Amino acid sequence: MQNFEIPGVARVRQFFNREELEDPEGELKRLLEEKNLPIKKGSRIAITCGSRGIDGYVPLLKTIVAFVKEKGGIPFLVPSMGSHGGATARGQELVLEKYGITEETIGAPVVSNMEVNQIGTTRQGLGVYIDKNACEADGIILFNRVKPHTSFRGRYESGLVKMLAIGLAKQKGAEATHFLRYENMAENIIAVASVALEQLNVICGVSTIENGYGRLAKVHVSRKEEIMADEPDYLQDAWNKMARLALNEIDVLIVGEIGKEISGTGMDTNIVGRFHTNAAGGGPRTIKLGVLNITEKSEGNANGMGLADFIPRHMYEQIDFGSTYVNTLTSTEPNSSRLPMVVENDRAVFQACVKLCGKIKKEEIRMVIIPDTKHLEEIYMSGAAIDAACRPIRVESGFMEVPFDRDGNLKLFEGSDDSAV
Repeated sequence: MQNFEIPGVARVRQFFNREELEDPEGELKRLLEEKNLPIKKGSRIAITCGSRGIDGYVPLLKTIVAFVKEKGGIPFLVPSMGSHGGATARGQELVLEKYGITEETIGAPVVSNMEVNQIGTTRQGLGVYIDKNACEADGIILFNRVKPHTSFRGRYESGLVKMLAIGLAKQKGAEATHFLRYENMAENIIAVASVALEQLNVICGVSTIENGYGRLAKVHVSRKEEIMADEPDYLQDAWNKMARLALNEIDVLIVGEIGKEISGTGMDTNIVGRFHTNAAGGGPRTIKLGVLNITEKSEGNANGMGLADFIPRHMYEQIDFGSTYVNTLTSTEPNSSRLPMVVENDRAVFQACVKLCGKIKKEEIRMVIIPDTKHLEEIYMSGAAIDAACRPIRVESGFMEVPFDRDGNLKLFEGSDDSAV
């Protein structure tokens, strides 16, 4: 593959929605007070904690915990992430620790196990399961980011409703809800969450929405009876604020790293335009896709690698197939964890993508390099990609050869596994 030349690239800046809260904790505290929530003195209140990298995760959690304590409640944190963390209690604690979420940092204990109680059955016959500790609490506060899902479309996608139906249901409940496949997921999470809302003492839900730069744009508090009505509007707002790549077609897309804190599928399918289910679609048409690393916080969970065509050997060596396959079997979609072709190093990933992208001249190849699908402001694009941009961008450097170290690994992005040249 050494005969296939890699196009030169320039650093490019994209522009997205910049709405951002100046005082997120103050706004959240104000909204919590405003809702006049029914928290009684001495009541044990479970607060859900998912596996996604929410902007402001720690300070927002601390604000919720402090609020519960001010009202006389006794807060505790419940890992609410389905089968993530290898579907073990300690594994899910470790996921939260990677975000800095511990009893010492938040001020409330993390109570983690994989036991669930069945609290009902949907009309379709699906069992409704909820974390045992949350069931035994006097009240539950749901906390999650609202955003478009990577695997299905519906009025409710990623958010509080899905947190109730899947995250708080642990592996057993997540597996049950996924059992009828993603084509039915939009209906299933509504059915399961509706039963859960009827049976559980949900105090409120705290929703966040991020801008196109992954920064906190809005925070909302919904009382129990408002959750189902509020969330579709929040989802539409999240769609409107979401970052995108400024091309309709990409010949070669290189993603620096994938990870569970970035997306449930490691990389946001809505960004790369590749999907592992038939229940979702959109984004650019991507001809060849290479992925270079797994984030440290993912603990080897490589879910999403199946969307790629090529990975380097060092990424293959990062994979924990046990946790990856537990996650994938729970979601019922093996395509997301199929092993791509493994090549020697990052340079070989580029060369393989270039060879098979369908363009003879390197000057015609629309190539884009991104650090991950959550950070899209500063990326690298070939000349043909810049010429094909369908939204305003700004070129911020001259063209250069793609830089690799002596081992053939990319040296481009600061703050990631690929450090700056």
